Amino acid sequence: MDAKIIKCQEIEKRYNEISDLMSTEEVASDPKQFTKLSKEQASIKGAFDAYQEYKKLTSALKDAEEMLNEDDEELKAMAAQEIQELKEKIEAIEKHIEVLLIPKDPEDGYDCIVEIRGAAGGDEGNIFAGDLFRMYSYYAESLGYKIQVMESSESEAGGYALISFLVKGQDAYRHFKFESGAHRVQRVPKTETQGRIHTSTATVLVLPDIEETDIEIPDSDLTIETHRSSGAGGQHINKTDSAVRITHIPTGITVNCQDGRSQMANRETALKIIRARVYEEMARRKAEKEGAIRKSKIGTGDRSEKIRTYNYPQNRVSDHRIGLTITQLDRIMEGKLDDIVNALLANDEKEKLLNE
Repeated sequence: MDAKIIKCQEIEKRYNEISDLMSTEEVASDPKQFTKLSKEQASIKGAFDAYQEYKKLTSALKDAEEMLNEDDEELKAMAAQEIQELKEKIEAIEKHIEVLLIPKDPEDGYDCIVEIRGAAGGDEGNIFAGDLFRMYSYYAESLGYKIQVMESSESEAGGYALISFLVKGQDAYRHFKFESGAHRVQRVPKTETQGRIHTSTATVLVLPDIEETDIEIPDSDLTIETHRSSGAGGQHINKTDSAVRITHIPTGITVNCQDGRSQMANRETALKIIRARVYEEMARRKAEKEGAIRKSKIGTGDRSEKIRTYNYPQNRVSDHRIGLTITQLDRIMEGKLDDIVNALLANDEKEKLLNE
């Protein structure tokens, strides 16, 4: 039996199992479990529906082929024509199923946390980090997503030394995940008196917003401290111990949040970021243990570790991973990232098909 059909049968079985589970009182009364199963079922519904159509077409083909044994010539001619049409439809649905069976990133449907840091280039790197934040904000808005700033450190010259924000919406991680890496900008800084082009970088890290049910972090693995906020934020934020610093002891990952208006809000935000970063670190260690060592998403922010270059004098943006160049940088910086993101998603799909 074709491997695709075996896989479809497994999906069909699991889809029906989920339907049965969701109808039980135990699951129906547990919102987290119900939501988790709903998401899993939604993720395989396309393949389930396509397989139902495939079964219907193959059944019709079998019936049509049996009609070829009839004595009626006119009936046989009609059957032959129907067989040809059905074979074409079956071939099309098989190709569709092949695409649907490409392994999906289980985190694609999550919200995501995006962290941008000014890197090489000093003030200009920080200013560019601010430009990237605005670009992503416009892009998120075009997709109907909501953005919530979680952590930020403004630069005196403009932009951010660091800004971390949550993107909320259907398939947010899927649309942002390929942004991780070093982004290089080539332009004349406002502070440059000789008109020389400078090269600076900002780094981007995108993490899925992991739910509590996806990773268990014991309270004993965390140290939680409160302290007074520093920097801009108004009198209230500076006079109260509202800032929260959380350290994950086993990995040494530390998160400091002070932008919220209360200690509780900062604690919740810090825990959300800790979950995402620890999840990512655990995934990295697992990949290394299995021999599938992957390069860090973010690198060091050095100019040579670039994934994309934004050249202002030539109004050009180039994504070096897929060899894509677009001479409409002004549009890209306005958040019109569809051409780049869709090309990256298509390339990822192509690679997965080849691996399969």
